[in-house]
Amino acid sequence: MRVGMAGLIVAAALAWGLPDAASAQGRCETQRGQWADQAVANAISLYSLEWTPFGTTEWGWGTYLPLLQKEIGTDCEPGTSDFAAALAAFQARYALPATGGFDQATFDVLKGVLQERRPFVMARVRDECPDPPPLRELGYLEAPEEHADRLTRLLRRDVLASYRRMVAAARAEVPEVRNDPELLQIFSGFRDPEADAARCATERNCDGLRRAVCSPHRTGTAVDLYVGQLLGMGVDSTNPASRQFMTQGATYRWLVRNAGRFGFVPYLYEPWHWEWVGASASYGTP
Repeated sequence: MRVGMAGLIVAAALAWGLPDAASAQGRCETQRGQWADQAVANAISLYSLEWTPFGTTEWGWGTYLPLLQKEIGTDCEPGTSDFAAALAAFQARYALPATGGFDQATFDVLKGVLQERRPFVMARVRDECPDPPPLRELGYLEAPEEHADRLTRLLRRDVLASYRRMVAAARAEVPEVRNDPELLQIFSGFRDPEADAARCATERNCDGLRRAVCSPHRTGTAVDLYVGQLLGMGVDSTNPASRQFMTQGATYRWLVRNAGRFGFVPYLYEPWHWEWVGASASYGTP
């Protein structure tokens, strides 16, 4: 039995758990016009690309799709001509060849753009490590806000207020979050630098010396949020399959679209990690 390419794209997207794949195919141009061939190529590479974006082999680039869609200003799926056109515009904006196809160079630009929105990262580029806030600026989380996997107690007060507004909005707007109180709980907030260094030494997981010496959690503005987990893997597992699973859920996709309203920006590699940068953090093309 032969199945058309559009049907294969929709079926594959649904199989991988991409929300609204079928409806996006209905709204967006599929394989027609100038970007038809590239749309097909993107649909294939979305699942078949073998690459090492962070040093470990991954298959496909679906993990990074929600943030890429946000940045290029489309909710069309990669197997559409509209997605390819939007991606080409993004590539041209950053002086890349405007092919409309996803590749390593495009990913590197996306990663750089997102990293530059994290003040902590830019401080580290300057070889600076922000001081922890004074204790008077830290507030206590309430019990329902803490994830049982790894209890955390403190967050900077202004960040905590923004977090609470964000969670309230998510519970009002996303049935998945409303029906599961575990979602968006915090499993890591403010971490005292000395305690962080001791923990990383005990766990033998210091990410070189960066985690021990200067973690973004020392600022009281970084939060690790529970966005779901793959069976048998931890809430912060960096296994490619784990991160892929997290980024396909409605909770993470809502964060990508809406966290900026509340001042939070993402870390591309860790779907659970968000950093507060101000009262409003606009990012991506509207």
